[in-house]
Amino acid sequence: MSPSLALFVWLILLLALLLFDPAKEPKTSWALWVPTIWMFIIASRLPAQWLGGQMGLTAEAFEEGNPLDRSVFLVLILLAIGILVARSFKWRSFFARNIALTMFISYALVSVCWSDFAFVAFKRWFRDLGNYLVILVALSDPRPMEAVRTLFRRLGYLLIPLCLLLAKYYPGIGMDYNNWTGTAEYCGVATSKNGLGAVCLVSGLFFFWDTIARWSNRRESRTGQIILLNLAFLAMTLHLLHLANSQTSRVCLLIGCLVILAAHSKACRRNPRSLTIAIPALLCANLILAFGFGVDIKGMVAEAVGRNPNLTDRTLIWKILLDTHTNPLVGTGYESFWLGSRLDWLWQQKETAGLNEAHDGYLEVYLNLGIIGLSLLVGFLITSYRNICKALTYSSSFASFALALWTVVLFYNITEAAFKWHFMWVTLLSAAIAVPRYAEHALRPVSAFDDANATEQFAQLPPEMEAVGWW
Repeated sequence: MSPSLALFVWLILLLALLLFDPAKEPKTSWALWVPTIWMFIIASRLPAQWLGGQMGLTAEAFEEGNPLDRSVFLVLILLAIGILVARSFKWRSFFARNIALTMFISYALVSVCWSDFAFVAFKRWFRDLGNYLVILVALSDPRPMEAVRTLFRRLGYLLIPLCLLLAKYYPGIGMDYNNWTGTAEYCGVATSKNGLGAVCLVSGLFFFWDTIARWSNRRESRTGQIILLNLAFLAMTLHLLHLANSQTSRVCLLIGCLVILAAHSKACRRNPRSLTIAIPALLCANLILAFGFGVDIKGMVAEAVGRNPNLTDRTLIWKILLDTHTNPLVGTGYESFWLGSRLDWLWQQKETAGLNEAHDGYLEVYLNLGIIGLSLLVGFLITSYRNICKALTYSSSFASFALALWTVVLFYNITEAAFKWHFMWVTLLSAAIAVPRYAEHALRPVSAFDDANATEQFAQLPPEMEAVGWW
């Protein structure tokens, strides 16, 4: 099959999926295409790159950006604001329910003042503000559960087959070369194998969760069709993950699937606190072993999955970054560390040549926003975890997916920087942000996703659960 014919077949199949999808929600708003397009860009490439442009390989390129990209982002942000205004979004209630997130975003804006590149930092902050606005478009939908499910399903339909198409028929786009070894690597719609791994991770988690959540109703004709479609996309996702060879995404996908299975088990349904206590207990144990007893947990995990114990030179990268002179309390300013003379110096070092991230989300936040910014981020993560646990207590099926995303993002950021303009961060926001209830049924489960007992529990939810989220 010629590349042109393969592209035409992919387009026809995509349109057929979108039009005749058995899981299609007929009442979903057209406004949902705004977050879909935004997240597609984050997961893949910038608009200028899709049109043939390349990321600059100089420090100045990271400062200037691209006019086309700025224009596209501005249009999407304005559309998101217009949609929220038209829906009379309850901003005061939103800020009250998301104090930790509001403080983190506000502090990031204030940090622009001490950045050496204040205008560049502000532009990046404004662009990243779009992450929150487009997610609010989905969460403020009168049918938020259906909207978020549709959002992730559309992204899977758009990204996974396109990755396979580019990898097989357009290797000039779908493959890249390692900067250090020169070996060819599959990247699909993304710009690196790690980016492709993140796409597979989110897609795999969603289709796995959706299958588990619908399994009890698998004998119904429509549900059976949806499960078969989910399994087909799971198979494609696992094949792509094998091609990407991203160990971080593999391990995180396994962790996320285990969390989903545990959340849907009979033992967890009877006692959900056992799972919600086990996850932070394991994280704390990891921190105690790593920092209290000097146990190299990261190296042990790397060896277990067949990788170098120094995490492909990441430990060397972290040492160099920690040795740079930054303000430990407030950092260098929002998204300002990888700019100017500091970036020039880092690119002159063998270990950090060509890098523009720390390969550690927590370190990345520390370098840009200091201890204060990192503390605010941790506060948001703790608050969102508490909200997810409350929803899990009331047998919300989506809460199991949210819990898996929360757990995965924490582990993912150990070796990748995703607490910023990243697909994993925006994905987490869709599960961690609490919004006002916009419809009477917004907190009720859907029969295809929750059993009868859960439906009865949600029908009798106490008023304070309205502050938990939108599940």
